[in-house]
Amino acid sequence: METLRASDGIQLRVESHGTGPVVLFSCGFSTTRENFRPQVEPLVAAGFCVVLWDYRGHGESDAPDDPNAYSFDQVLDDLGRVLDAHSPAAPAVLAGFSFGGAASLHFAQRRPDRVRALVLLDTGPGFKNPEAQERWLAQVERIAQNVEQKGLASFVTSRAAATAIGRRPELPDAQRAAAAIAAMQPHGVAHFGRRVAGPVPACIDELAKIAVPALVLVGEEDEAYLRAADVMAARLPHAQKVVIPKGGHVTTIEEPAAVNAALLAFLRRLDPS
Repeated sequence: METLRASDGIQLRVESHGTGPVVLFSCGFSTTRENFRPQVEPLVAAGFCVVLWDYRGHGESDAPDDPNAYSFDQVLDDLGRVLDAHSPAAPAVLAGFSFGGAASLHFAQRRPDRVRALVLLDTGPGFKNPEAQERWLAQVERIAQNVEQKGLASFVTSRAAATAIGRRPELPDAQRAAAAIAAMQPHGVAHFGRRVAGPVPACIDELAKIAVPALVLVGEEDEAYLRAADVMAARLPHAQKVVIPKGGHVTTIEEPAAVNAALLAFLRRLDPS
């Protein structure tokens, strides 16, 4: 476990496991690095270095009070600093869930030299349709108001929990993820939603320019992201799509065995040794 200083002095919590080619996991809005706990041991055992981190306002990273400390460009800069700290000499695999997938796509556009491949988990490239974007902004605002008024312990027991810890809250991994979310500071999550996750720009028209291999993973029952997975698989030049049977939005927790099998098959093709 370590703390990494961002360009504006904010402290980011990062952890690294294993040695070998780096796979950097970025979480979804209102979740933490605990959402990827089921992936750590299998990937380390297969010879990869797994890096997990918490965004500003999330997990154990700092949650500044000033809303101006939150921006999409700043979060991409944070991601780059985590990557440079843990894979300074080589490009890495960026694996992102939900918002983390969108952030990984944008980072790959801006810093293609630093990205070896992408793993896009139950995510999408943003909204070109203004009405769809407005609906998303409204949903994020409802989440922000909910956590401000009721706290995150209430959030992980609400209907919204299905998109944060999965639809099986009795699972030990879901319980650990819920505990980490419940411990977060509401203002950090609210600021991040309004300033970063809500207005994240679309990158649909740029997908064809991302030349690295990409694995598009989506839960069979993640209805909100099935179409987005099809779009990414069709437009990314070197993409493979895998549908996780019985999976909802949080496939990393709901169906870890299937996710890990697909991940390892993809990563081994990058590193056939």
